[in-house]
Amino acid sequence: MKAFMDKDFILSNDVAKKLYFDYAANMPVLDYHCHINQKEIWEDRRFDNITQVWLGGDHYKWRFMRSCGVEERYITGDASDKEKFMKWAECLGKAIGNPLFHWSHLELRKYFGYQGVLNKNTAEEVWELCNKKLAEPSMSVRNIIKNSGVTLICTTDDPVDDLECHKKIAEDETFNVQVLPAWRPDKAMNLEKPNYLDYLATLEKVSGVKIDSFASLCKALSVRMDFFAERGCRVSDHGIEYVYYAPASAEEVEAIFEKRRNGQTVNRQEEIRFKTAYLLFMGREYAKRNWVMQLHYGCKRDNNTLRFEQLGPDTGYDCINNYAPAAEITDYLNALNCTNELPKTILYSLNPNDNQTIGSILGCFQDSTAVAKIQQGSAWWFNDHKTGMQDQMISLANLGNLSGFVGMLTDSRSFLSYTRHDYFRRILCNLLGTWVENGEFPEDYEILGEIVRGISYNNAVKYFGFDLKTVE
Repeated sequence: MKAFMDKDFILSNDVAKKLYFDYAANMPVLDYHCHINQKEIWEDRRFDNITQVWLGGDHYKWRFMRSCGVEERYITGDASDKEKFMKWAECLGKAIGNPLFHWSHLELRKYFGYQGVLNKNTAEEVWELCNKKLAEPSMSVRNIIKNSGVTLICTTDDPVDDLECHKKIAEDETFNVQVLPAWRPDKAMNLEKPNYLDYLATLEKVSGVKIDSFASLCKALSVRMDFFAERGCRVSDHGIEYVYYAPASAEEVEAIFEKRRNGQTVNRQEEIRFKTAYLLFMGREYAKRNWVMQLHYGCKRDNNTLRFEQLGPDTGYDCINNYAPAAEITDYLNALNCTNELPKTILYSLNPNDNQTIGSILGCFQDSTAVAKIQQGSAWWFNDHKTGMQDQMISLANLGNLSGFVGMLTDSRSFLSYTRHDYFRRILCNLLGTWVENGEFPEDYEILGEIVRGISYNNAVKYFGFDLKTVE
């Protein structure tokens, strides 16, 4: 029997071990999509205890604690930080088969040097050890990032954000990790939301463009895109219900926008037509700027109304949406492609049943302008566990170019989650190693090493066009 999470964790054969230790383990980390707070990077935040860095805002952990029957006061309520940690430790000890068990122990080992197992029996020991370690200068936010081998981070930023912290970080010569904004313009698209007109007023103010038409909305957004580009932005990200495609004339779109601007409610069909026009405009702007477009879809959000009213969004009450809009995705991409305005695009579905669909869509729009110009994003949210990652990569390999894959991202609000890249790399190397051991691919380490380094880091450097050097 193998020891628990030893150095060969997940690596089940000799080829996998060689690929991991010789080619993957020491590659840098490029986190091209996350939700960490750039202000905390600028201020070089220190944490008072492990609960602050581990449980604050982590709805993955919150969901699991609820499934263990823990009272909400120990999750998001007024219990003390220590009480919350103790409840989490008790739950974690029983999290067999859940990626939280692996992620948590990878973080305990890398950042705190703890080689044991966290559960109700060791909770007090781990609480004291982690808090003592967090008091050291090496555990400030900037030092955690640097000591994790991170070269570049893309945060998630709204068009109205001032990006002041990004500017300050870029001008700080003592910190050599690039922290760039990523454009997240969902609020400008979601005209069905009750606070939409308030948002337009803010966008109007920061852009200096009077927004009295859809055309002027587009102009205001273009002004803000230029501002983001000045701060180094090369990536957009959309969190959408699904990829909309119901084209309408310019006059129809203007009428829908005017209706909403006058305080009226738009119907569902009008909403989808507006959002189609919006996404088409965005895609064309990204192509013009050579930005990468990321489309995250397939989530049904805020399903527990009672808890939403108490706690707000992003608190652990979302689920996978079964809707698989293959026709809409292809029609949307095709509309941009027909005018040679299709940007590099990464598609993420929250539904793992969409893997094959996405894999088949990719091949319809690849061309010589980039390796794997249209990508399937890494296994996302409810799928970023061992099975989900394996299934996504197997499907991508079966239907497309796995060797061109841009690899893992954290998609996290935690500064300790860079160990997810290590988790991913172990899974990748084990998958490739198994194929080699089974005689399904030659034991050619020149080629295999290039593939592993590419997926681990180099492909993302090239694909996004960041000012970084690849590692050979």
